[in-house]
Amino acid sequence: MSNGQASNATVSDEDLARAHVYQLLGHLLARSPDKQMLVLIGSIDDQAADSDTPLSAAWHELRRAAGSAQPAPLEEEYFKLFIGLGRGELMPYASWYLHGALMERILAELRQDLKRLGFARCDEVAEPEDHAAALCETLGMIISDPGLSLEQSAFFQIYLDGWLGRFFADLEAAETADFYRAVGQLGRRFMELERRLFALPAE
Repeated sequence: MSNGQASNATVSDEDLARAHVYQLLGHLLARSPDKQMLVLIGSIDDQAADSDTPLSAAWHELRRAAGSAQPAPLEEEYFKLFIGLGRGELMPYASWYLHGALMERILAELRQDLKRLGFARCDEVAEPEDHAAALCETLGMIISDPGLSLEQSAFFQIYLDGWLGRFFADLEAAETADFYRAVGQLGRRFMELERRLFALPAE
């Protein structure tokens, strides 16, 4: 996704941190991490590292997993989880989780909203816009753009809240997952915090 809009307003440090988490999750769900990304993950400084919280524990586990991971096995793990021969172990699409099939109504609605918000599909991206990676990356961009940030609560509730937490829980429990078990844990914990941020009722 790309957005040609720009704004001179500022974004809070807290929102920028949230946007960075979405962007990291989006990157890891879009492709397996290379050596440079693994080093970057290992160097992430979690400000809550000394706190005894579920999210801090998830960050610690992701850094630990990145420290012992190698790119080649990660490519195979990613392939088995999300691509596979015919299909992967998981189906990382909003349509699948919400409607039980691909290319369903939620995708058409999403495309209309993305057009309204000024987002354009990148030509080199083959996956539909309701892929978990695309949605995380898009919400990260919405949060970090002051001109769009008021849209974040509605976007989260419509396109992420109904399924992405369940997807991350499934990823955490996936038989094939090794490194990606830590990605699932971080995503699940982060979604729990996001739901509280937007004051959504318990599931």
